[in-house]
Amino acid sequence: MRLLSVNVGRPRHSDHTATEDGLTGIDKRPAEGPVAVSAPGPRGTGGSGLAGDAVCDLRHHGGDEQAVYAFAREELDFWERELDKKLPNGVFGENLTTTGIAVDDALIGERWRVGAPDTGPLLEVCSIRIPCRTFAGWLEERGWIKRFMERQMSGAYLRVVEPGEVRAGDRVEVVHRPGHQVSVSLVFRSLTREPELLPGILAAGEALDPMARETALRRTA
Repeated sequence: MRLLSVNVGRPRHSDHTATEDGLTGIDKRPAEGPVAVSAPGPRGTGGSGLAGDAVCDLRHHGGDEQAVYAFAREELDFWERELDKKLPNGVFGENLTTTGIAVDDALIGERWRVGAPDTGPLLEVCSIRIPCRTFAGWLEERGWIKRFMERQMSGAYLRVVEPGEVRAGDRVEVVHRPGHQVSVSLVFRSLTREPELLPGILAAGEALDPMARETALRRTA
């Protein structure tokens, strides 16, 4: 299990973003050399957990629960075949393009040590990616949001437990796996298409993104 690339984005204009200046950081490209990773701060004020990575819409993106976004190269390969076009690492806006990791089977609260134990960060799986119109506009695919949601493989957001540096080729080791069975995929399904599953995701406890937990509590009250 390792990183194929570490991707960061610079602000660029888009007609599909909700920001007043029309800027988005979704255009992420593989970085050369090490990239510092640290907790960015609370949602609404903190951006990306990766140094040099732009988050232009702090109202909807970034913060501690969306500090690092991981997506599997194997899933990008699936979409390459489906869309019949080349999809380079980072094109889905992911910070970490992984290989050998079943990202959507990861459990909420699962912890990954990336790179060397003494210099690599400790990351914790905490949330899912909900596709937005910026994502659809960026890919220029008709009906993209519906197709992505039907696939139910969103990739995972991770919070930064311990800071460090990451680079392409780093090994990813699962150093903690919680006792519940609340996976990234289960959270995505419950919040998007199968609300009857919502009570079950509460088993993840405090490790679950607070917004997802509040939604589950509200809808099951």
